[in-house]
Amino acid sequence: MTTEQDGLRSRLPDPAPFFPDMGVIAGGMTKVTRNGSIPYATVNLVQLRAGQIVGSTYHTIRQTGELRKASETEERITAVSSWRDAPYFTDAERVALELVEAVLTPNPAGERVSDELFAKASAHYDDKALWTLTLAISQILFFIPVALIGKPIPGKPPGKNYSSC
Repeated sequence: MTTEQDGLRSRLPDPAPFFPDMGVIAGGMTKVTRNGSIPYATVNLVQLRAGQIVGSTYHTIRQTGELRKASETEERITAVSSWRDAPYFTDAERVALELVEAVLTPNPAGERVSDELFAKASAHYDDKALWTLTLAISQILFFIPVALIGKPIPGKPPGKNYSSC
């Protein structure tokens, strides 16, 4: 049986042959976000929410897969898009989700990350954890243009998610 996904092609070829150091950068970013100061589930929840906000099927599928591999429940994964009224998240996770939304959502009335939001985040995370959370958001923001412009094939593992164009 052939599915529609079988015929998917990326817009651009794999960037690795053009930029061999990109793997080093990606690996370094991953190492930073897995330093243990915040749960890795929080990193993936935040990155899933970022993928949802920008409309990236690639990132939404990738982060959902990461959460499933980490044995997260389907309720938590599914409720990320409606986290504000879902009962499945800790207060710290809620602040992390609010923070990524603030970073990615324009605020015509003022700065995106208000002092109040920063104070809420500081109540749940120490300085190292706040930096880790900030860098987890930065990590997904680094790869969002790659997904939106290059369109790697959703559901395929890194290194196998580009067609030769």
